[in-house]
Amino acid sequence: MEHFHRKPNTFVGEVNITVMDLKRAMTFYKNVIGFQVLEQTDRTAVLTTDGKTPLVTLEQPLDVSPKEGRTTGLYHFALLLPSRADLSVFLHHLLQTGYRFGASDHYVSEALYINDPDGNGIEVYRDRPSTEWTWTNDKVAMATEPLDGDSLLAESEGEWSGLPADTVMGHIHLHVADLKKAEEFYINGLGFAVVSLYPQAIFTSTGGYHHHIALNTWQGIGAPVPKKNSVGLNWFSLVFPDEEARGKAIKQLEKLGASVTKEADSYLATDPSGNKIRMVI
Repeated sequence: MEHFHRKPNTFVGEVNITVMDLKRAMTFYKNVIGFQVLEQTDRTAVLTTDGKTPLVTLEQPLDVSPKEGRTTGLYHFALLLPSRADLSVFLHHLLQTGYRFGASDHYVSEALYINDPDGNGIEVYRDRPSTEWTWTNDKVAMATEPLDGDSLLAESEGEWSGLPADTVMGHIHLHVADLKKAEEFYINGLGFAVVSLYPQAIFTSTGGYHHHIALNTWQGIGAPVPKKNSVGLNWFSLVFPDEEARGKAIKQLEKLGASVTKEADSYLATDPSGNKIRMVI
C-alpha cells in the first residue's frame, strides 16, 4: 500500500449510509463483502476491517424509504485492498457466492463492482503501482476497459477470510447536480486538484493520487437532493493532516458561501448538491 491515504494528504476515511433493513444489510456486508462488526445497536452498525477503525456505518432510521432514482448522492464508495493477490482472493469468493458483480480495468487500478441489497454502490479494487500510472499535463490516464479476470484469478489461490485488516476507504464517487459548482467547492474550497476528466465527470485528489473524490452529473444536470432518510449516503468523512489544513479549508468554504457547522470534534460541510462531509483530523 502506498502513501496516498495518510499524512500529508487529505482523503476519505469513513462512509455512513442508510439501509432499509439492518439485519439484511449486515448479512451482506459480513458474508459477501467481509467486514467485521465494531459496534452495533438495533438500528446502527459500525463496520471495520482492523477491529478499531470505522470504515462504513449502516443506519436504519425509523422512517426509512427506498433508494430514489435520478438524485444526487452516492454513486459508489470504494474499498482499496493492499494487493492484487487480495483482489484475486476476493474475486474467487464472489464467484463462489454467486452474487452479481461487474469488473473493469482502469489502467491505474483493477476493480470489482457490487450493489448492496438496497442499491448502494460498492467498488472493491487494487491499485497498480503509481510508477506505472501515466501522467500528461497534470492529468492521469484512466479508462474503463474489460478486466482480465483469468489473470486476476491466477494471481492467488489463497482462502478468503474477509477483508484484509489494512483495507482502506480508497475513494468515493458522487452524483452531483452541477459539475462547475461541485468543482468550485471541492477544488477552491476543500483544496483538491482535478486529475482526470470523463464525459460529465471529474476526478479529484490530493498528493498525486488518481482520485480520492469523483464527481459526475450522470443522474442529470440539476438532479434533486434525495429525501431525508431515503436509502443512500448520509455523510462521508474527509481526514485532514492537521488543524491548520482543516482550518484553511473551512475558511475557503465559508468564503464560497458554503454551509459549515461545528459538531463535537468535527465540522460538517454540505456541498452544493446536498452531499454532507465530516471534516476530521
